Amino acid sequence: MSAKQDFPRPGRRPKPADRASMLRVDQAGEFGATRIYAGQLAVMGDRHPDARIIAGMAAQEERHRQTFDAMIARRGVRPTALAPIWNVAGFALGAVTAAIGPKAAMACTAAIETEIDRHYGEQLVQLGSDDPELSTAIADFQAEEVEHRDAALAHGAQQAPAYPLLSGAIRLGCRAAIALSKRI
Repeated sequence: MSAKQDFPRPGRRPKPADRASMLRVDQAGEFGATRIYAGQLAVMGDRHPDARIIAGMAAQEERHRQTFDAMIARRGVRPTALAPIWNVAGFALGAVTAAIGPKAAMACTAAIETEIDRHYGEQLVQLGSDDPELSTAIADFQAEEVEHRDAALAHGAQQAPAYPLLSGAIRLGCRAAIALSKRI
């Protein structure tokens, strides 16, 4: 692959296929996030103090997903074919991290939202002012994802067992899911 395809230069307008890829991966990511929180809540139930925080984040992720679902439908963009995998993998990741403990569940959120903040930031640079509807949605959602990360850190994410290893593995998986969902 050429560097031109991998790293858009400033001032280069994204092609329609690039915007379609952005929508595809963003919708897939928000779907995956809803599944992660569903897995965490299934294990934690509603009695744990962190469950209310997780439920609030889950509601925001669902709104994000619905926004991208509507944009995909209006623009005729093909969603990722990997949705069945993200459905199971997301739920499993949420359930496993919650089973480890509430701090591990928060570590999962902190790791994923760190990657999503970076990902959305890259998309905003690539879009520039070319697609105001998509840019506005991404910027709004990015701010909420940062709030999720900060809340997770405030609720003990870094105190999770083997936090550096857990966070690193989840961040790597998130980057792989992003790369795959852009194309498949």
